[in-house]
Amino acid sequence: MSKSFRSWDVDQIWLLPPSVQDLVPAGHMAHFVRDTVREGLDLSAIMACYEEERGYPPYHPAMMVALLLYAYTQGVYSSRRIAKACEERLDFAAVTGLQHPDFRTVSDFRKRHLAALAGLFVQVLKLCRGAGLVKLGHVALDGTKIKANAGLNKAMSYGRMKRAEAELVAEVQDWLAQAAQTDQAEDGQFGGERRGDEMPDWVADKQKRLAKIRTARAALEAEARAKAQAAKPEHDAGAGGRFRRGRKPKLPLAEPDDKAQRNFTDPDSRVMPTRGGFIQGYNAQAAVDGEQQIIVAHTLVNTSSDQGQLAPLLDAVKANLGRNPDEASADAGYCSQANLRTLIRRRIAGYIATGRQRHGSAAPVGRTSRRTLVERMRTKLKRAGYRSRYR
Repeated sequence: MSKSFRSWDVDQIWLLPPSVQDLVPAGHMAHFVRDTVREGLDLSAIMACYEEERGYPPYHPAMMVALLLYAYTQGVYSSRRIAKACEERLDFAAVTGLQHPDFRTVSDFRKRHLAALAGLFVQVLKLCRGAGLVKLGHVALDGTKIKANAGLNKAMSYGRMKRAEAELVAEVQDWLAQAAQTDQAEDGQFGGERRGDEMPDWVADKQKRLAKIRTARAALEAEARAKAQAAKPEHDAGAGGRFRRGRKPKLPLAEPDDKAQRNFTDPDSRVMPTRGGFIQGYNAQAAVDGEQQIIVAHTLVNTSSDQGQLAPLLDAVKANLGRNPDEASADAGYCSQANLRTLIRRRIAGYIATGRQRHGSAAPVGRTSRRTLVERMRTKLKRAGYRSRYR
């Protein structure tokens, strides 16, 4: 007796049109993101941009917003991959309603409404808070280095810029002189009416390169002057002995250090150390609610140190949700007297690591009133042992 199988006829035409509700299971993330955008978010800032009634109707902005948000939740960021997923993946089809925007449409929509899309972050946070997903009882802070769209080999130190500029100036001058001699010889050979005064094509790239070096050098010099001017009041106060003891602090130079670098492809990015070596990139910061792991604030800076990012992250949390968290934890990269003082001033219970330490050993209870804030934090983390909030 032969086994019977279910029918598999890929050429069968459906008599009834399919519903996007049936493409993926009822509790799927695709339904949640699509319905949240349709019913829970204020898209007036995006909708207001569409005033022209003429022309072919564009894709609905709400559908495009839902598509981008869902794609990002799935780790798909490339516009080309998003467009391909609209054609091949049922979960994306459930979001778009079987529509297939091409990659250029997706990319242009993101670029056009970048500011408004960033504003949706606060709306989503308020929805999460209203649903009870954000408690702001404990917020954990951390940073990570992300690679910029620029290579390390595109960065040049200030000292190298000065040497390269002089070399290129001399080289371009030689080319110009050689071009003039060639023009004079060709005028005698071909006559005065024939063209012979154009620069060679290979001169243009060198001149552009020289212009880029000069622009980058001017930017580095401007940064150095601004840094020196900002540090002068503190230097003068320290020199008077009112704020610090010991050796007189050095005033930052108005001229950049020879090792200061600037990238030609992405001037805002910086060379940053990571566990895998140096990268050309940025330092991304995030604050996460300890209850449901909801990101409640984020920042992006081009300084490698996390120490100066604690206060901005806490400011962003308060701006997004209206109040400070009850507790905050962070690793040793955020540990400093100023940051610990910030937590005390804002009445936030802080748990910040003071270095590599074992959290299972208890610390002796002693007088801590005369200790520094860092020493008191170290004692606080050790005293609780395995029950430490930071652990």
